[in-house]
Amino acid sequence: MKMKWVLVVLSVVFAEYAAGQTPAAADLLKRVDDNEVYSTIYYEGQMIIEYQGKRFVKKMKAWARSNNDSFIEFTNPEDAGTKYLKKDGRLYVYSPDTEEVMLISGQMLKESMMGSDLSYEDVVTNAPLSARYNPVITGSEVFNGRGCWVLELAAKTKTESYPKRALWIDKENGDLARYELYALSGAKLKQYTLDEARAFGSRRFPVKSEMRDMMRKNSRTIFVMDNVILDQPIADSIFSQRNLER
Repeated sequence: MKMKWVLVVLSVVFAEYAAGQTPAAADLLKRVDDNEVYSTIYYEGQMIIEYQGKRFVKKMKAWARSNNDSFIEFTNPEDAGTKYLKKDGRLYVYSPDTEEVMLISGQMLKESMMGSDLSYEDVVTNAPLSARYNPVITGSEVFNGRGCWVLELAAKTKTESYPKRALWIDKENGDLARYELYALSGAKLKQYTLDEARAFGSRRFPVKSEMRDMMRKNSRTIFVMDNVILDQPIADSIFSQRNLER
């Protein structure tokens, strides 16, 4: 039933495009959620960090389920055995050097993950934007040679890490081509650019992207996902303290 409803919404949006009309902001944002929000995911990934003339490559395997559980294990030689577990609203990290588990909470969640332009919150959050923000269409622009609708999002609650967002949504395929994250003051904190999306059934999912933390000079992180498996069952044992510490 849910899939039927999604197809109905998308057909309406496509019809509006074809007629040259401006679609509803809520429909555009829902389309982004339908593409990018998953029930489960497994992937093998890389974070390619370029910072002040230096380059670092972090490799990982990751599992996640809805917005509640996630598990990430780094596999590159320098970080092999470092693991992150999000469970019951808490995020833990295991360090093979100290053989200890540490809780990451509060302001620590906003810190850089493994020296990248991504924060811990950026990596482990999978909540639908439409449930957290009120969207308004502010115009239409060409980005990377493609026509995009521009949306401004205002957070529904004061607990959001980024009270304001700006989104560029591809008019033809619905890709989230770019977004910018803002503080309440209006200062731009981060900038995301989509490099590649792939079709997985009825959705298009981002598999290569770039994030820039505007607070860091000469810095960017390229995030690459390979061997992506979406919406397939994942064993409960993956998201366990035992898996974190073993």
